[in-house]
Amino acid sequence: MLKGHQTWIFENRPVLHSCAAIGGPFEAAGPLSADFDLLHEDIWLGQNSFEKAEKRFLEEACEFAIRKGGLKKEDINVFLSGDLMNQIISSSFAARTIGVPFLGLFGACSSSMESLAVASALVNGKFAKYALAAASSHNAAAEKQFRYPTEYGAQKPPTAQWTVTGAGAAVVTDSGDGPYITSATVGRVVDMGISDPFNMGGAMAPAAVDTIQAHFRDLNRGLDYYDMIATGDLGKVGHRIATDLLTEHGLKINEDIFTDCGLLIYGDNKQVFAGGSGCACSATVTYGHIMNRVKKGELKKILIVATGALLSPMSYQQKESIPCIAHAVSIEA
Repeated sequence: MLKGHQTWIFENRPVLHSCAAIGGPFEAAGPLSADFDLLHEDIWLGQNSFEKAEKRFLEEACEFAIRKGGLKKEDINVFLSGDLMNQIISSSFAARTIGVPFLGLFGACSSSMESLAVASALVNGKFAKYALAAASSHNAAAEKQFRYPTEYGAQKPPTAQWTVTGAGAAVVTDSGDGPYITSATVGRVVDMGISDPFNMGGAMAPAAVDTIQAHFRDLNRGLDYYDMIATGDLGKVGHRIATDLLTEHGLKINEDIFTDCGLLIYGDNKQVFAGGSGCACSATVTYGHIMNRVKKGELKKILIVATGALLSPMSYQQKESIPCIAHAVSIEA
């Protein structure tokens, strides 16, 4: 059911049946390492390219999520996934391996919640019994495509962020004991004229604020409704901008509630500059760390606002600014 202008209410209460988070060696050294289902020591995963390695990360996340749910691949009615590679090849090639009906999505780093929102809508509407939602990214593959190959050793500014190597996946179904996916707010494209590919947080922050405003407006909820509101990958710079913009718009969210997956995944590690980023940032933190906290009873109502910068190497070379988007999904125990 549509509520307000851009929020979906899932009246049949789809269930987040199972989920999984897979990471690489840098993620294994971070403060959330215990929340991953599997961590690899090698970013190559025995493959001969970073792109093939990312595909394997995604395949493993999907395999773990399906197996943890006591299911088989044949039980999945539809697979929804997105990534950062051109023509979302990581998702498409993983779908070739998984062998179930596939819907490819592209929302850049917002793909984690875009896939979860659409999967929940399909299950809520009885179009699927089991829907698999996923997203992935790879640091070396993303650097090569959007910036400079890691071998080049280019110097980065303080606003730069570190793309997470890994993947997250979740199985959504129509019954169970929860947690439940209760709503999704579909974001609008927001472009404030920023064209610096090393300042993704600053570019995406207004889109996150726009979606958060829409969510609370559409549902007429108080700011204390959620135990946690987590943006996808704004990092230090974007999180600060988003906090200031929300306050200016009369939405002063308690700092104990408002956080960012890009801040959580690597902690205070100086090597990541402003924090984590990438499709796998919000996917792994949500399906690993945050869902583990939900299972422990530490969190009962959460809102994940995954953010994405909708640029391409071609648009950057043509001096285009960076259109951004954010999609929000609420999950309640």
